[in-house]
Amino acid sequence: MEPIIFTVSLILTFALTVIFLSFLIPALKSWKMGQKILDIGPRWHKSKEGTPTMGGLAFIAACLVTSTITVAFIVALDGPAGSSALILTLALALANGAVGVFDDLVKFSHKRNEGLRASQKYFLQLVVAGLYLFGMYMTGNITTELYIPFVGIFLDLGIFYFVVALLVITGIVNSVNLADGVDGLVSCETVVVGIFFAAVSFSIGDFHAAFVSALAIGSSLGFLVYNFPPAKVFMGDTGALFLGGMLAGLAFMVGNPLIILIAGIMYVVESLSVMIQVTSYKLTRKRVFKMSPIHHHFEMCGWSELKIDCVFTLITALACCLAWFGF
Repeated sequence: MEPIIFTVSLILTFALTVIFLSFLIPALKSWKMGQKILDIGPRWHKSKEGTPTMGGLAFIAACLVTSTITVAFIVALDGPAGSSALILTLALALANGAVGVFDDLVKFSHKRNEGLRASQKYFLQLVVAGLYLFGMYMTGNITTELYIPFVGIFLDLGIFYFVVALLVITGIVNSVNLADGVDGLVSCETVVVGIFFAAVSFSIGDFHAAFVSALAIGSSLGFLVYNFPPAKVFMGDTGALFLGGMLAGLAFMVGNPLIILIAGIMYVVESLSVMIQVTSYKLTRKRVFKMSPIHHHFEMCGWSELKIDCVFTLITALACCLAWFGF
C-alpha cells in the first residue's frame, strides 16, 4: 500500500504543479510580478528581467492539495500522534514558504530585487525553526542525541543539540535559496535529494518521510517543466524557502539531521562560496571567485546554464550515493 500511495502522491503533485503553473504564469504576468535583475549579476541575466516570479506558489498549492487528501488518510490510520513528525515538517515547509512570500512581496513593493533585510529574514527563519524543533521534541520525534554519519555513534549534546539543529535548518533553507540563480538548478538538485530521502525512508520503514519525499520530487519535476532553461517562470524566495524547509525537515524525520549536509552538498557549497567571497574581499580586497554564489562563477567562466545544471546535479547524485553509505 505504501509504495502505491507514494507513487500516486508524486504523480498527483507533479500534475497539479504543471496545471497550476499554466494558470499562474499568465496571472503573474498580468499582475506585473516580474523578476527584477540586479546590475551586479552576469550582464546576460538582464534578458531575464520581467520573467514571472513567485511560481513556487503553484507547487505549494499542489503540495497542499495532495497533503490534504493523503494526510487525512494517514492520520485516520496512524492517529494524530503517530503523524506528528509529518504534520510538523509540512508546517515547517509552509512557514518558510510564507516567509518567502513576504520577502517577495516586499521586493515588489520596493520595485527592486531587494526584499527583507538579511537580519529580518533570518530572525523569522529562526523563529520558524525553533517552533519546529520544540514541536518535534515535545512529541518525542527528536532527542538531544545527534547521530554522526559514517562514524555511527550518537552524541548527547544536551541543549547544544538545538543550537546545531537551528543552524542546520536555517543553513539549508538559505542555501537552497542561494542556489536558485540558474534556470532549473534547484529543481534538478531537489529531485535527486528527494529520491535519496525516499530511498532512505523506505529502507527504515518510515512512510511519512517517504510521503514528504514524494511531495519534494513531484513539485520539483512539475516546476522543471516551466523552469527548464530558458525559464518561463521563477520560483522566487516563495518556492526556494519552502523546498529548503521541506528538505531540512526530512533530515530530522529520518533521524539524521547532518545527512542533508552531505546529500545536499551543492546547496552547502553555494553558501560556502558566498562566505569565502565576502570574507576574502573584506580581509584582502580580493575575490576568490569571479562572482558568487559559485554557479555565477561558472557562468562567468562561460558555462551554459544547462551545463551547470547537469554538472551540479551529477555531483549531487554522487553525494547522495556517498550519504547512503554514511546513513
